[in-house]
Amino acid sequence: MIRYTIASLPILWLAACAQPSSEMESESTDSQPSEIARTAAALPTLALHDSLLTLDAHLDTPAMFHNGDYDFSQNGSFDVDGTSVDLPRLRNGGLDGGFWVIYTAPGPLNDAAYIEARTSALLRQMSIREVAAKYADAVELAFVADDAERIHADGKIVVFQSMENAYPLGEDITLLETFYVGGLRMLGLVHFESNQFADSSTDDPLHGGLSELGKDLVREANRLGMMVDASHASDDALRDMMTVSSTPVILSHSGPDGVYEHARNVPDELLVQLADSGGVVHVNAFGGYLEALQPSPERAAALEALTAEYGTDRDAMTDEQIEAYRVARRALDKEFPAPRSSFEKYMEHLFYTLDLVGVDHVGIGADWDGGGGVDGMSDVTFVPKITQGLIDAGYSEKDVEKIWSGNVLRLMREVEAGKTATLTSPDIVK
Repeated sequence: MIRYTIASLPILWLAACAQPSSEMESESTDSQPSEIARTAAALPTLALHDSLLTLDAHLDTPAMFHNGDYDFSQNGSFDVDGTSVDLPRLRNGGLDGGFWVIYTAPGPLNDAAYIEARTSALLRQMSIREVAAKYADAVELAFVADDAERIHADGKIVVFQSMENAYPLGEDITLLETFYVGGLRMLGLVHFESNQFADSSTDDPLHGGLSELGKDLVREANRLGMMVDASHASDDALRDMMTVSSTPVILSHSGPDGVYEHARNVPDELLVQLADSGGVVHVNAFGGYLEALQPSPERAAALEALTAEYGTDRDAMTDEQIEAYRVARRALDKEFPAPRSSFEKYMEHLFYTLDLVGVDHVGIGADWDGGGGVDGMSDVTFVPKITQGLIDAGYSEKDVEKIWSGNVLRLMREVEAGKTATLTSPDIVK
């Protein structure tokens, strides 16, 4: 069932992963400075947390790598600049890396748009590799599951690559090997709009699940040894992925609609089916997917006025108009902060999912720098609180290790074992 349509999402293009409607935006109101999060967030289990390999399955931070205002090496502040991830905060929060996202916005389903999107996606992948090279003493590209443990042992941040929205592949699925050679190891087929491969959970269906081309793309990902990610996919598309894929499917940043019924959340029966097939669901921390959030009347009125002034069609706007909109939007967000969900609500979603599918099939995919973050956990310095919450709830150290990295690496090894491809240029993968 489609619960709402893209027409109801007037500022969709502003965010990579976050639900962009006014009820569901995020802005930090944490009073606690992130610099002291390590002592305030989870002191009793901090040593345990630091001993674990902690991976997040969906880091949208690469969207800022070519932004002149962002510096990966500098300690930022969500309250000041809206960012949640950088090298100092990764160290401070004990987050050891994860899957860094090659995101491309949805667009028209035609050749000209595909070419433009392909260029954007290749540049995004290049930016990830550039950052890894620039900070090679602190971070390292990872290509197979075993790399993560080695990189962590060397004291570096783990950089796997994932793609959110296969749209830039156009109708040529052989391009997937190009991205694989560059390091891509997880493929999300769709985003907020249904595309040539799959129906989106937040758009009207085009195919009733996967298209035939989408099914071929899943098979190509299997051939290459690449995880298939169903986050953002419709329920029917998720069913098709589980049917077509020869290896288990992953949800890199999704949640249970058993706690909050939302198009981006997954019905219990599908989560159970995913787990029964060996898959893993990584619970996201975007407030609009955790609970219904209502903006203040002042914020709602300001957003309506902004939309009336600038419209909703990015393609019809000049670069100057887009930048003016962004400036105005930042000012609006500062004057009328968006409502936020809470850390407690996030943990409710996490515990519900654990109870539903078991500890072997759950991970963390908070959607950092794609809109993820809640009161009490506004950036990655606060992630030790998750470890503390799990221990307080009675989960063992082994359970916590599975949730933070063991499950996704187990799945990745299964996918690697199913690989059948002989690459044309294997020597340039690293």
